Amino acid sequence: MILCGVDEAGKGAVLGPLVVAGVACRRKRDLSDLGVKDSKALSPARREVLAGEIRASFPVEVLQISPGEIDARGMTMNALMARSHARVISALHPAIAVVDACDVVASRYGAMVSGHLDNPCRIVSRHHADRHHPAVSAASIVAKVERDHAIGVLKVEYGEIGSGYPSDPGTIRFLEGYIRQHGHPPPMARRSWETIRTLVTQAEQSSLLDFPGGDP
Repeated sequence: MILCGVDEAGKGAVLGPLVVAGVACRRKRDLSDLGVKDSKALSPARREVLAGEIRASFPVEVLQISPGEIDARGMTMNALMARSHARVISALHPAIAVVDACDVVASRYGAMVSGHLDNPCRIVSRHHADRHHPAVSAASIVAKVERDHAIGVLKVEYGEIGSGYPSDPGTIRFLEGYIRQHGHPPPMARRSWETIRTLVTQAEQSSLLDFPGGDP
Protein backbone atom coordinates (compact mmCIF):
# COMPACT_ATOMS: atom_id res chain seq x y z
CA MET A 1 0.00 0.00 0.00
CA ILE A 2 1.24 3.47 -0.86
CA LEU A 3 0.41 6.51 1.23
CA CYS A 4 1.34 10.09 0.61
CA GLY A 5 1.38 13.37 2.47
CA VAL A 6 0.52 16.72 0.91
CA ASP A 7 1.29 20.24 2.12
CA GLU A 8 1.94 23.66 0.68
CA ALA A 9 4.08 26.75 1.17
CA GLY A 10 3.21 30.32 0.32
CA LYS A 11 -0.56 30.15 0.60
CA GLY A 12 -0.78 33.49 2.40
CA ALA A 13 2.13 35.18 0.62
CA VAL A 14 1.60 38.36 -1.38
CA LEU A 15 4.65 37.76 -3.60
CA GLY A 16 5.77 34.69 -5.49
CA PRO A 17 4.24 31.30 -6.19
CA LEU A 18 2.17 28.98 -4.08
CA VAL A 19 3.95 25.61 -3.95
CA VAL A 20 2.15 22.34 -3.29
CA ALA A 21 4.18 19.18 -2.69
CA GLY A 22 3.38 15.53 -2.18
CA VAL A 23 5.66 12.78 -0.89
CA ALA A 24 4.80 9.09 -1.13
CA CYS A 25 6.06 6.16 0.93
CA ARG A 26 5.06 2.64 1.95
CA ARG A 27 5.44 2.99 5.72
CA LYS A 28 5.27 6.00 8.01
CA ARG A 29 8.53 5.10 9.67
CA ASP A 30 10.36 5.22 6.32
CA LEU A 31 10.13 9.01 6.53
CA SER A 32 10.19 9.41 10.30
CA ASP A 33 13.59 7.68 10.28
CA LEU A 34 14.94 10.66 8.31
CA GLY A 35 14.01 12.97 11.16
CA VAL A 36 11.41 14.95 9.23
CA LYS A 37 9.23 17.43 11.10
CA ASP A 38 7.19 20.52 10.36
CA SER A 39 9.36 22.62 8.04
CA LYS A 40 8.86 25.70 10.24
CA ALA A 41 10.66 23.88 13.06
CA LEU A 42 13.79 23.35 10.94
CA SER A 43 16.60 25.68 9.92
CA PRO A 44 16.90 26.53 6.20
CA ALA A 45 20.11 24.49 5.96
CA ARG A 46 18.48 21.44 7.55
CA ARG A 47 15.47 21.77 5.24
CA GLU A 48 17.77 21.78 2.22
CA VAL A 49 19.53 18.61 3.37
CA LEU A 50 16.29 16.81 4.15
CA ALA A 51 14.66 17.88 0.88
CA GLY A 52 17.56 16.33 -1.01
CA GLU A 53 17.32 13.10 0.97
CA ILE A 54 13.55 12.94 0.48
CA ARG A 55 13.83 13.46 -3.26
CA ALA A 56 16.57 10.85 -3.53
CA SER A 57 14.60 8.12 -1.76
CA PHE A 58 10.87 8.75 -2.26
CA PRO A 59 8.46 9.66 -5.05
CA VAL A 60 7.86 13.42 -4.97
CA GLU A 61 5.43 15.61 -6.89
CA VAL A 62 5.62 19.41 -6.86
CA LEU A 63 3.15 21.92 -8.27
CA GLN A 64 3.86 25.65 -8.54
CA ILE A 65 0.92 28.02 -8.89
CA SER A 66 1.85 31.47 -10.15
CA PRO A 67 0.46 34.76 -8.82
CA GLY A 68 -1.35 35.20 -12.14
CA GLU A 69 -3.07 31.85 -11.76
CA ILE A 70 -4.08 32.73 -8.21
CA ASP A 71 -5.52 36.09 -9.30
CA ALA A 72 -7.47 34.47 -12.14
CA ARG A 73 -8.63 31.47 -10.14
CA GLY A 74 -12.35 32.23 -10.25
CA MET A 75 -12.87 30.32 -7.00
CA THR A 76 -12.07 30.56 -3.30
CA MET A 77 -8.53 29.88 -2.14
CA ASN A 78 -9.75 26.78 -0.33
CA ALA A 79 -11.25 25.48 -3.57
CA LEU A 80 -7.99 26.19 -5.40
CA MET A 81 -6.04 24.42 -2.67
CA ALA A 82 -8.30 21.37 -2.81
CA ARG A 83 -7.94 21.12 -6.56
CA SER A 84 -4.16 21.55 -6.32
CA HIS A 85 -3.82 18.96 -3.55
CA ALA A 86 -5.84 16.56 -5.70
CA ARG A 87 -3.55 17.13 -8.70
CA VAL A 88 -0.51 16.19 -6.65
CA ILE A 89 -2.25 13.15 -5.17
CA SER A 90 -3.36 11.96 -8.61
CA ALA A 91 0.22 12.11 -9.87
CA LEU A 92 1.44 9.86 -7.02
CA HIS A 93 -1.41 7.27 -7.15
CA PRO A 94 -1.55 6.49 -3.41
CA ALA A 95 -4.15 4.37 -1.65
CA ILE A 96 -4.23 6.84 1.25
CA ALA A 97 -3.40 10.54 1.22
CA VAL A 98 -2.99 12.69 4.32
CA VAL A 99 -3.55 16.38 3.64
CA ASP A 100 -3.01 19.43 5.80
CA ALA A 101 -6.57 20.80 5.99
CA CYS A 102 -7.01 24.28 4.50
CA ASP A 103 -10.56 24.65 5.82
CA VAL A 104 -11.65 25.28 9.39
CA VAL A 105 -13.70 22.09 9.04
CA ALA A 106 -11.13 19.40 8.24
CA SER A 107 -13.64 16.82 7.04
CA ARG A 108 -15.20 19.31 4.64
CA TYR A 109 -11.80 20.01 3.14
CA GLY A 110 -11.14 16.30 2.74
CA ALA A 111 -14.40 15.95 0.84
CA MET A 112 -13.38 18.84 -1.43
CA VAL A 113 -10.11 17.11 -2.29
CA SER A 114 -11.86 13.79 -2.90
CA GLY A 115 -14.24 15.48 -5.30
CA HIS A 116 -11.36 16.27 -7.66
CA LEU A 117 -9.91 12.74 -7.77
CA ASP A 118 -10.56 10.34 -10.63
CA ASN A 119 -9.04 7.29 -8.93
CA PRO A 120 -9.98 5.71 -5.58
CA CYS A 121 -7.98 7.15 -2.69
CA ARG A 122 -8.84 7.54 0.97
CA ILE A 123 -8.32 11.15 2.02
CA VAL A 124 -7.33 11.86 5.61
CA SER A 125 -7.71 15.58 6.27
CA ARG A 126 -6.16 16.95 9.47
CA HIS A 127 -5.30 20.33 10.89
CA HIS A 128 -1.56 20.70 11.61
CA ALA A 129 -0.91 17.40 9.85
CA ASP A 130 2.64 18.61 9.15
CA ARG A 131 3.35 18.26 12.88
CA HIS A 132 1.98 14.76 13.32
CA HIS A 133 2.28 12.82 10.04
CA PRO A 134 5.81 12.17 8.71
CA ALA A 135 4.67 12.11 5.07
CA VAL A 136 3.05 15.53 5.46
CA SER A 137 6.12 16.82 7.30
CA ALA A 138 8.22 15.66 4.37
CA ALA A 139 5.87 17.38 1.92
CA SER A 140 6.04 20.59 3.95
CA ILE A 141 9.84 20.50 3.75
CA VAL A 142 9.90 19.99 -0.02
CA ALA A 143 7.28 22.70 -0.57
CA LYS A 144 9.12 25.19 1.64
CA VAL A 145 12.46 24.57 -0.05
CA GLU A 146 10.92 24.93 -3.51
CA ARG A 147 9.22 28.15 -2.46
CA ASP A 148 12.47 29.51 -0.97
CA HIS A 149 14.28 28.72 -4.22
CA ALA A 150 11.61 30.60 -6.18
CA ILE A 151 11.94 33.62 -3.88
CA GLY A 152 15.72 33.45 -4.31
CA VAL A 153 15.33 33.71 -8.07
CA LEU A 154 13.05 36.73 -7.66
CA LYS A 155 15.60 38.41 -5.38
CA VAL A 156 18.24 38.11 -8.09
CA GLU A 157 15.91 39.99 -10.44
CA TYR A 158 14.34 42.53 -8.07
CA GLY A 159 16.74 42.87 -5.16
CA GLU A 160 15.67 42.49 -1.54
CA ILE A 161 11.96 41.65 -1.45
CA GLY A 162 11.80 40.07 1.98
CA SER A 163 9.99 36.79 2.52
CA GLY A 164 7.08 37.71 0.28
CA TYR A 165 4.54 37.68 3.13
CA PRO A 166 2.40 40.72 4.01
CA SER A 167 3.51 40.49 7.65
CA ASP A 168 7.13 41.13 6.60
CA PRO A 169 8.10 44.84 6.79
CA GLY A 170 10.80 44.23 4.18
CA THR A 171 8.23 42.95 1.70
CA ILE A 172 5.96 45.93 2.33
CA ARG A 173 8.86 48.36 1.88
CA PHE A 174 9.75 46.74 -1.44
CA LEU A 175 6.14 46.87 -2.65
CA GLU A 176 5.69 50.50 -1.60
CA GLY A 177 8.86 51.50 -3.44
CA TYR A 178 8.07 49.50 -6.56
CA ILE A 179 4.49 50.78 -6.83
CA ARG A 180 5.64 54.35 -6.21
CA GLN A 181 8.27 54.07 -8.95
CA HIS A 182 6.31 52.12 -11.57
CA GLY A 183 2.72 52.98 -10.81
CA HIS A 184 1.66 49.35 -10.55
CA PRO A 185 2.60 46.18 -8.60
CA PRO A 186 5.41 43.91 -9.79
CA PRO A 187 4.50 40.91 -11.96
CA MET A 188 5.11 38.43 -9.14
CA ALA A 189 2.59 40.15 -6.85
CA ARG A 190 -0.85 38.72 -6.18
CA ARG A 191 -2.91 41.67 -7.32
CA SER A 192 -6.14 40.22 -5.92
CA TRP A 193 -4.71 40.37 -2.38
CA GLU A 194 -6.06 43.10 -0.12
CA THR A 195 -2.47 44.10 0.73
CA ILE A 196 -1.78 45.01 -2.90
CA ARG A 197 -5.08 46.82 -3.41
CA THR A 198 -4.42 48.90 -0.28
CA LEU A 199 -0.87 49.81 -1.32
CA VAL A 200 -2.01 50.78 -4.83
CA THR A 201 -4.76 52.98 -3.40
CA GLN A 202 -2.32 54.63 -1.01
CA ALA A 203 0.12 55.31 -3.86
CA GLU A 204 -2.64 56.81 -6.00
CA GLN A 205 -3.78 59.08 -3.17
CA SER A 206 -0.21 60.17 -2.49
CA SER A 207 0.28 60.93 -6.19
CA LEU A 208 -2.82 63.11 -6.25
CA LEU A 209 -1.51 65.15 -3.33
CA ASP A 210 1.67 65.88 -5.29
CA PHE A 211 -0.27 67.94 -7.86
CA PRO A 212 -0.65 71.69 -7.34
CA GLY A 213 -4.05 72.46 -5.96
CA GLY A 214 -4.34 69.07 -4.29
CA ASP A 215 -5.82 68.84 -0.84
CA PRO A 216 -3.33 69.75 1.93
